[in-house]
Amino acid sequence: MTLYEASGSSITIPQKEVFRYLGYRGISPDDAVLSRISDCVQTLMRESRPRSVWARYPLALSAPEEPSDKAQAPADEISIPGLRFSSRQLAKNLQGCSCVVLMAATIGPGADFLIRRAEAISMVDAAIYQAAGAAMAEAWCDEVNRRIISVMKEQSLFPRPRFSPGYGDVPLSLQKDFSALLQMPSTCGISLTDTLLMVPGKSVTAFIGFSEKPQPCILEGCEACSNQNHCAYRR
Repeated sequence: MTLYEASGSSITIPQKEVFRYLGYRGISPDDAVLSRISDCVQTLMRESRPRSVWARYPLALSAPEEPSDKAQAPADEISIPGLRFSSRQLAKNLQGCSCVVLMAATIGPGADFLIRRAEAISMVDAAIYQAAGAAMAEAWCDEVNRRIISVMKEQSLFPRPRFSPGYGDVPLSLQKDFSALLQMPSTCGISLTDTLLMVPGKSVTAFIGFSEKPQPCILEGCEACSNQNHCAYRR
């Protein structure tokens, strides 16, 4: 396993992403809101502690036999050491890959604390911390993604877009497997609730497939997400 840490101040939080999570589409906030956003972002950066962990596993995909009723076709089976499950969408994402990386990343508990505190004082600030925390977590995941790709490139391996449990037909229950395989509580401070939500809240887990042949690949942003056509926060 490989661990990464960073200071919150080293993560660039794109302002346009904060606006997007706040629901601003095609317009900009007024000066008063811009000032509040700036103050909250600076506070969030001071209070955050980005951490991540990742590990590489050999990958095996098994396609089902051609069924007579395609509507009832079983999902493709995905196998890595210590984990076996079915997901047609993830299997499609991983086609041609010889290995897969499991990653977990968080910006730490600071965002959760700031949101809870703001909810008792200013719901405007609470909404800004939610939006800025989501944008910061995404920016940290993108940075971790780039570091992983750099390591794998040295081995002549090329990435597919990352894909998280809970998206499409990938079961959220896989969070338990991520937690066990990556030892998330001890390696990066992420634990799970009984309903499989991650604590701290601004945390992400994901699969990243790697193949020996380069393929067209959008690594970041809405274009890489299978839910882009239905998401309220899409660009």
